[in-house]
Amino acid sequence: MPIRIGIIGAGSAVFSMRVVGDLIRTKELSGSEVVLMDIDEERLQAVEILANRLIDEFGSDLKFRKTASLEDAVKDSDFVINTALVGGHEYLEKVRVIGEKYGYYRGIDAQEFNMVSDYYTISNFNQLSYFVEVAKMISKLSPHAWLIQAANPVFEGTNLITRIMPDVKVVGFCHGHRGVFDIAKRLGLDISKLDWQVAGFNHAIWLNRFIYNGKDAYHMIEDLRDEHWKPQNPFDDQLSPMAFEMLDFYKMMPIGDTVRNSSWRYHRSFSEKLKWYGWPWGGADSEVGWQWYKEILKSIVNIVESLASFAKSSRDRIFTRENLEKFARGSDFPEEMFDEFFAIVEGKSGEQHIPFIKAITTGKAERLIVNVKNEGAIREIPNDVVVEIPAIVDDKGIHREKIDPPLNERVKKLYLYPRMMRMEMAVRAFLERDMSYIFEMLHRDPRTRSDGQVETVINEIVNLPENKKMREHYDMK
Repeated sequence: MPIRIGIIGAGSAVFSMRVVGDLIRTKELSGSEVVLMDIDEERLQAVEILANRLIDEFGSDLKFRKTASLEDAVKDSDFVINTALVGGHEYLEKVRVIGEKYGYYRGIDAQEFNMVSDYYTISNFNQLSYFVEVAKMISKLSPHAWLIQAANPVFEGTNLITRIMPDVKVVGFCHGHRGVFDIAKRLGLDISKLDWQVAGFNHAIWLNRFIYNGKDAYHMIEDLRDEHWKPQNPFDDQLSPMAFEMLDFYKMMPIGDTVRNSSWRYHRSFSEKLKWYGWPWGGADSEVGWQWYKEILKSIVNIVESLASFAKSSRDRIFTRENLEKFARGSDFPEEMFDEFFAIVEGKSGEQHIPFIKAITTGKAERLIVNVKNEGAIREIPNDVVVEIPAIVDDKGIHREKIDPPLNERVKKLYLYPRMMRMEMAVRAFLERDMSYIFEMLHRDPRTRSDGQVETVINEIVNLPENKKMREHYDMK
């Protein structure tokens, strides 16, 4: 069934190419138009060239075109995927440097239960504002469309959108739940025989059900505890000492990015991060681990642009695994990213965006992990708060699964409640144009030693040239 899809922030090479690869292999969406939107013309052009080359090589009936206009990407679309990061990683690093100058290790946005390094909720007004701009444009130009929120912070973003624009159909996606598959693989379990659930908030999900061949298999996870554990890369933390430390305290296994979002005790310094997340990186969110990630991103951008240039001049087939690996090995493409990037060849990216679109469009039901309003799914969490839970998706919408067994009291009251409070403060600051919420978040931060420290760091960040709209929104002269 032909539809129109707008992808905002399509210059994000890895994400866009994975989604494009999934689309090309989804025959049910043949004849559809995909509008790739980004303000970075060079990156956008590279993605468009490779997308069209994929069409040529795999014989897909899709139409790709690029635009720098948000309105063009949204108008008349059936689905809008927002993956844009306003200001890019350059802005995030600028703010982090200012925070560290005033005593906030890893920046002011590194907060308890929210340590992920591009999940800014305090200083990232422009990102939240853009979320709202996209939602308002959808309401005006494509009121029937689904907004698929992929850009961080998904938790704050989806809650903000649902409160400002309740008429917009919004769903958030992340791939952190795949940590369950990592556990199953390490245990040698057949995924098709596994009955599992996760529940919580984005980057705050917990394994509440783990049944194999009809029998409770939760106890098997203990067999993976390893005092000599060593990560393969900074993001390899699902079976880290940190994960088992959280299991011991909360009595449930944290899944995916939840492992990164532990409490202050484990993030006081690089040495603490090394202890809990492993040598030599100390996890993805240390100064060493995040530098590794930035270098990987830079390498990927370079390889995508080089591959696009090669595609323009070569008539040979490019998108076979053999040819892609041969091309990559002749460049600086990081070997550890082969499997993730080249998933486009097999069309198995693991992303949920296209399966969601397929289910909504065709009615062929898919079980997905979605970020939607709670509406009773997790007990003791307000109905209007967005939660991350399993659901069956079809042409009639999103059907939440019953969370069974329920999350335990430790997870809900000692982890989800504090994380929800931080979300509320960030969202209410935006909605009420009240900067005191932001100040209060920092006053509660154990790194804060004085009122002056808070005022100085906030003022320097707010007065950055790119934060002009933030100053106006909060009426800060």
